[in-house]
Amino acid sequence: MLHDPATFASGGPEPHDHDHEHTGPRRPAHGPLKVGIGGPVGSGKTALVVALCRALQPNHHVAVITNDIYTEEDAAIVRRTGVVADDHLLAVQTGCCPHTAIRDDIAANVDAIETLTERHPDLDIVLVESGGDNLTATFSPRLVDVQLFVIDVAGGDKVPRKGGPGITRSDLLVINKTDLAPLVGADLGVMARDAHAARGDRPTVLVSLAEDPLAGKVAEFLEQLL
Repeated sequence: MLHDPATFASGGPEPHDHDHEHTGPRRPAHGPLKVGIGGPVGSGKTALVVALCRALQPNHHVAVITNDIYTEEDAAIVRRTGVVADDHLLAVQTGCCPHTAIRDDIAANVDAIETLTERHPDLDIVLVESGGDNLTATFSPRLVDVQLFVIDVAGGDKVPRKGGPGITRSDLLVINKTDLAPLVGADLGVMARDAHAARGDRPTVLVSLAEDPLAGKVAEFLEQLL
């Protein structure tokens, strides 16, 4: 699993046994790789989905599921970019706290994955974007094979120290919007250090989608799993 220190800072204690906790990234024996993308509102999850579609689609068959509470706003954003065809994109309206639909009552998302895989049996990867949530958000291992958690520099360099399962247990922590660090007084070195302290051997990447619209470090992580 990508431990190149030039590219990845690492982090996180091993999770305690719990039905909802993830045991690490795994490639399914059959069907597409299912990648959960979670994180707080405004951290850049939808932008990351768009970037990954652009990066992965030249070599892989990609589909997307978005989650919003009452609307299909995130799906509409993805659709406007044209990175996936309409029949490769589904929107789930959770009607409840976002973490419920990815961790506790996952039926709507499971149904969406089944619909996409029935339409496109040769799918390589399905990106499942959670609605914006807090640092406690995690995906059920019955729903996804890999969990990415996105935080952003605009929240301040204290965020990695706050912990929570999204930061400590995700398979890849993405610290986004590094280009904003000088504007908000955030120290990227402190964020990388604290992420490492929180995550142990679990990798972290610092990215700016404004500077790297293909999210190269994140795409590389997924390419190795594919």
